Amino acid sequence: MGKKIRQNGRAISRDRGSSASGAIPYLCGTRRLERANATTSRTTYNSERRISDPGGFMLRREIALGAITALLVGCTADKPAPTAFEVRVPLFTVGGNANFNLGTHMTGDEEVFTPVPPSTATPADSKGQGEAIFRVSGDGTSVDFRLIASNIDNVIMSHIHCGRPGQNGPIRMWLYPVIGPSGTQGPNGSGPQNGVLASGTFHPAGVLCPKANVGGNVDMPLLDAMRAGLTYVNVHTNDGVDGVNTGPGDFPGGEIRGQLDHGR
Repeated sequence: MGKKIRQNGRAISRDRGSSASGAIPYLCGTRRLERANATTSRTTYNSERRISDPGGFMLRREIALGAITALLVGCTADKPAPTAFEVRVPLFTVGGNANFNLGTHMTGDEEVFTPVPPSTATPADSKGQGEAIFRVSGDGTSVDFRLIASNIDNVIMSHIHCGRPGQNGPIRMWLYPVIGPSGTQGPNGSGPQNGVLASGTFHPAGVLCPKANVGGNVDMPLLDAMRAGLTYVNVHTNDGVDGVNTGPGDFPGGEIRGQLDHGR
């Protein structure tokens, strides 16, 4: 039979193997943990505390879920210790101020392709994929970012451009191969790219998007345009041979693109 302990003037059962109706099962291999409606497990306690206030009494319920610990211990006890493990976490955690998280997924289908001379190959033929994630500091003076590009060849540069969805616009911030308002492209024909292309910090103060590209009567600060969904990230490629726009790995005007939004 189970034991009883005294908690805040109340008797609480410590029951081993309770199977009352309505129990909530937890399964891990061959182990089963149950939390009964009528009893409290040995690893879970439920205490009530009354606190006086000017209007009377408030009831505050405190529940400590020690069963979670028991479940984890039970799982590990059934299995041999791993020799390796993998931990996956967000690149930037969305915290108390989600408005300061911005990001985009990039594909060839997002490119606005207007080649001169015309070309039968288009960025939509590309299997390239990309992800750009940005974290703006609380005071808005700096932006940390990470840029990932995979299944793509011959990347020469990447930027934040000012422009609405479905429209091309000017470069306003370099992300690769340099970081800042100005830069120079990398070498042509650099070969396959799979993984993190660039990461770092830039400072958007004083950088403006032209009103012609974002609307309105005045130029817009870059950070405001990013938050408003009026900028996009573009990754450009060039194989350095046989002209340009000949196929994947050779789109100097941009091979994969994604419009920035927030809440990432």
